[in-house]
Amino acid sequence: MGAVGREVSISLEGVRDKNLMQLKKLNTALFPVRYKDKYYADALASGEFTKLAYYSDICVGSIACRLEKKESGAVCVYIMTLGVLAPYRGLGIGTKLLNHVFEHCMKQNIGEVYLHVQTNNEDAIDFYKKFGFEITETIQNYYTNITPPDCYVVTKFINQSETKK
Repeated sequence: MGAVGREVSISLEGVRDKNLMQLKKLNTALFPVRYKDKYYADALASGEFTKLAYYSDICVGSIACRLEKKESGAVCVYIMTLGVLAPYRGLGIGTKLLNHVFEHCMKQNIGEVYLHVQTNNEDAIDFYKKFGFEITETIQNYYTNITPPDCYVVTKFINQSETKK
C-alpha cells in the first residue's frame, strides 16, 4: 500500500544545549568532516536559523546556519550544514528545512543566503538550484581532508517583496 493513506508528520525543533547531541550524531552520520566547538556555538547562537527535523518523532535531518555581517553592514545567512539521512531523502524534509530559513530571512529582512558545496556533489548542487541558488564562485583547495578539495560558493538572493507561496 505504500505511504498512501498514512499521514506522516515532519516537524522542526530548535537546537538547544539539551538536544545538541542529536545534531552532533547527525553530522557524524552525514558528513565526512568533524565539526569543532565553534560550529556548534555558531549553530546555537543562530536561534531560529538552526533546526532539527523529525519524521514521525525520529530525528532524521538538520540545518545549521551562522549569521554573518558583510562589509556593507548587511546581515547574511551562511548555511554551515544541511543534511537528511539517506532513507528519508525525497520526502520534503530538506525542502522544509530550507524554506524555514527563507521564511526567517524574509521576517528579518536578510537578503542573502549562501553556502559551500563540494564541486562533485551534483545532488546537492541540483537541490540548491531548484530553490534559486546560483554558483557565484569557485574556490580551489577549500577542503583539506576530502577529495576533490574544491568547492562552489552557491548563493541565493532573497527578494523581500516575494509573497509567501
